[in-house]
Amino acid sequence: MPERRLSRRTVFVTAALVPGAAALSGCKDDPAAGAGTPGAVNGKPSTSQGPAEETPTVDPAVVAALSGAATLVTQLSQLYATAARRFPALRAQLAAGAKYHVSHLAKLKETQGVAAQATKTAVPASSQAALAAIAKQEKAAAVAHAAAAAKLSGAPARLLAEIAAAETQLGTTLAPAKKKDNT
Repeated sequence: MPERRLSRRTVFVTAALVPGAAALSGCKDDPAAGAGTPGAVNGKPSTSQGPAEETPTVDPAVVAALSGAATLVTQLSQLYATAARRFPALRAQLAAGAKYHVSHLAKLKETQGVAAQATKTAVPASSQAALAAIAKQEKAAAVAHAAAAAKLSGAPARLLAEIAAAETQLGTTLAPAKKKDNT
């Protein structure tokens, strides 16, 4: 009879499956043992307090980052509102950005402990200067939010990155067109 050799693949698959099979062998499918009853131990309800009963806390670093973002978004919202009041011709152009910031602020405030600080914003005397100032603020906020997102992970980082992307787009679309050099 020829000698049988095991291939590397057979050894690898066997080594990967055996620990899982050993772990599953400890499971009981006995109905009397409480199988299928969530939170049951040996057929009786569990009396231990699990993580579902604990009050979740939000990381202070996350709250600080999102509160800073909420403050910037609030400042931008105030700038949009002031510019729209002062220059009614810009209302249509500023409407989308204003709506984005309202929704961003609402998403930021969904996290427990996040608060925004209101500040006074000044709007330049001309409509073109106001658009340029808004575009500059949008770009600065985008950089700040992207930097804050890089320091976080998970849902808060994604939210800040989404806000930064929207601000980058708004900053680009609201910026005055650069004059072309005809040389």
